Amino acid sequence: MAAALLLVFAGASGLRSEEPVSDRLMREQLWREVSSMPADERPKVGLVLSAGSVRGLAHIGVIQALDDAGFPVDVVTGTSIGAIVGSLYAGGMPASKLWALNKDISLGTNFNKFRLLELILYDKLLSSKKLETWLKEQIGDLQFDKMPKRFACVAMDLKTGEQIIFREGPVAIAVRASMNLPGFFEPVEYRHRYLVDGAVVDYIPVDAARLLGAEWVLASVTEFDYARANPTNVMGTLLQIFDIRGSILAREQRKLANVVVEPAVGDIAIEHIHRGPEAMVKGVVAMTRKLPETEESLILHTLPRLMKHWRAP
Repeated sequence: MAAALLLVFAGASGLRSEEPVSDRLMREQLWREVSSMPADERPKVGLVLSAGSVRGLAHIGVIQALDDAGFPVDVVTGTSIGAIVGSLYAGGMPASKLWALNKDISLGTNFNKFRLLELILYDKLLSSKKLETWLKEQIGDLQFDKMPKRFACVAMDLKTGEQIIFREGPVAIAVRASMNLPGFFEPVEYRHRYLVDGAVVDYIPVDAARLLGAEWVLASVTEFDYARANPTNVMGTLLQIFDIRGSILAREQRKLANVVVEPAVGDIAIEHIHRGPEAMVKGVVAMTRKLPETEESLILHTLPRLMKHWRAP
């Protein structure tokens, strides 16, 4: 009987505003079964956090909504700001504490108006060492294999153009490399490489999550709406080029995710640090609205294992 009900559910077109009460109740019952399954019996769930500068603080809101709903997450990957938020979450920091770190994360990047002025006046690239130190203060000098959740982040080798997926060794320096915006920050010298922001080669690292064994993936994407932007200076133009390239790269990675959530942060530019709390709220809103569809997708992906469980003596 349960299997028959699930097959009916599988044929539904998804959550609709006119969804019958019986369908909703059935989905809720099935979700309780899926979410209570031991981690080794259900599909391994990956959470992928895109690049996006200040917009990426919306990932914190997405994580908050998932945690509040009891949504399981086994693997976390991120690029740039997604790597920062992802490392904190995978390192064991609860969503409630992440929420309080908005200002610290902004300062940790060492990307404020005074430092930008120094970059312009003295033609000297900024250092991102402060971020590495800050991360160690938050989660300790963790190694990737000691993270409570499996984690990976992405950077680019400036000399070869290679995508570098970090999944072993110290976490802090890898995350620092992942958010090292070229043209603004000094390349991070690590393991005989010169590393810069991973968004240049992998804006949404779904491939990294699959590499870590994720069988089902939710991607949180915070792209800039560059179509509405009209840069008036060199810096704005350069940043818009990065955003356009990131958007192009994101098209293929989106196809590799099972569900994509997109907080409405497209109008938040890199210099809008004061809008961080707004971005986080928009992350909560977007993920909360997407939860029924997201739960349904994972239920359907788990269907074969559920049926096997029901048949077991």
